[in-house]
Amino acid sequence: MKAKRRLIEVMFPIQEVSAESRREKNIRHGHISTLHIWWARRPLAASRATALAALLPDPGTEEERRKLTRLITQVSPWEEAKEGDSPAIQEARRLIREVYGEPPKVLDPFAGGGAIPLEVLRLGCEAHALDYNPVAVLLLKAVLELPQRFGRPERRLTPTEMGAETEEEFSPLAEEVRRWGEWVLEKAKAELSRFYPEDPDGAVPVGYIWVRTLPCQNPTCGAEIPLMRQTWLAKKKDKKVALRMVPERENRRVEFQLVEGEEIDFDPADGTVSRAVVRCPICGSRIDADTTRRLFREGKADQRMVAVVLHHPDRQGKTYRLATERDLEAYSAAEAALAKKREKLRAEWGLDPVPDEPTPVGGGPGAERAFSVHKYGMTKWGDLFNARQKLALITFADKVRKAHTEMLAHGLAPDFAKAVVTYLAIVLNRLVDYVSVQCMWHTSKELVAHTFGRQALQFVWDYAEVNPFSGSTGDWRSALDWVLGVIQHCSKIPAGKET
Repeated sequence: MKAKRRLIEVMFPIQEVSAESRREKNIRHGHISTLHIWWARRPLAASRATALAALLPDPGTEEERRKLTRLITQVSPWEEAKEGDSPAIQEARRLIREVYGEPPKVLDPFAGGGAIPLEVLRLGCEAHALDYNPVAVLLLKAVLELPQRFGRPERRLTPTEMGAETEEEFSPLAEEVRRWGEWVLEKAKAELSRFYPEDPDGAVPVGYIWVRTLPCQNPTCGAEIPLMRQTWLAKKKDKKVALRMVPERENRRVEFQLVEGEEIDFDPADGTVSRAVVRCPICGSRIDADTTRRLFREGKADQRMVAVVLHHPDRQGKTYRLATERDLEAYSAAEAALAKKREKLRAEWGLDPVPDEPTPVGGGPGAERAFSVHKYGMTKWGDLFNARQKLALITFADKVRKAHTEMLAHGLAPDFAKAVVTYLAIVLNRLVDYVSVQCMWHTSKELVAHTFGRQALQFVWDYAEVNPFSGSTGDWRSALDWVLGVIQHCSKIPAGKET
């Protein structure tokens, strides 16, 4: 018997759905794209629309087709899905039930980040998802399985300030992830906060600006060259801050001055390195690109903290200052603490807590550019983090592990505890994206840009080291909030068998 044609084979509102898919790139809170990076992620709008058009049969008449395509257009915007439900989506579910009698089984054998199975689940189907990538499998569980098992909304009465009670909806899964995420933060902060000291006036370090350095290859010079693409710190219409390089020929060293506004009488875009070609600001000689890479591979490179970005809890905006001896002492203390913490965890875990697997070499011209860190001597994944970053990340990882033990001790069911710690691991992974020597300072937004702003691990000359307790972009709590938003969103989507 010949299968009946589907609506998608006859008519589809491609222009409207494409517009919503493009707009979705700017949707953040609650969207599954904020859970974890997945490069081949499909737009939820397109996944929802095409799934509905593929599930519904062609009604056979132009009028009925247009009616259904209007419904497809209506279910496409994020606003229709962000709360898990809407009248248009309810109508789509009703039509699917009418056609199939029971929730149809839909399989995505290459599910990746989970967009298609999530949307067929939203449409009332029984979703099945497969992938051979273990990261994808973890994401699929976090999006499709765990919120349905443990996060379904419940209602409770809570007291108000006036003494009365009000009913509120909550996700048990999100609540536990928040609780234990805060527990991890508290324990990690108790151990690590001394390595990120506040200023005497209470200003909190948001991040530290570091530059790589190389020795000048001119035999008559030998100065330490700070490798900087540019020296802007803030570049906004109403706020301009930059670092001025001050060559000290006698000391064969470059010092820095912090300048703002009209004091900037030079071009901060003029740095000391471009395409691996280095210019010495003291003698003017140059190091060619091949020599630059060779010097890094031979271990001749170093790094230097040059500035600190600050935020005061009682004032708006960020401020800047030069790095001081106190800042350097805090970093040196972190280096010493790393050695002890690393050996302690190695004994407990039976493996090196700092990843020692090789970084990708790249197999062609494009791949070599994408994975250029290897050419600069960063041959292991652990090389992508400075000492304080390593200490922070292995400490957070240790606290996540201990949180799981504490959950069980507090009586959480093993499966529920496993679900909670899975999301804490994803929070940690979001933190790692902002805690590496691949993170640059975003001068127009005044924030730390994450490692994977693009599909590459390209070498970074100057980088920003985030404070994981700063209360700003890239810290632990912001990572936790993004993950909680996804849990809350996915928990509102009813399971297919319940529809």
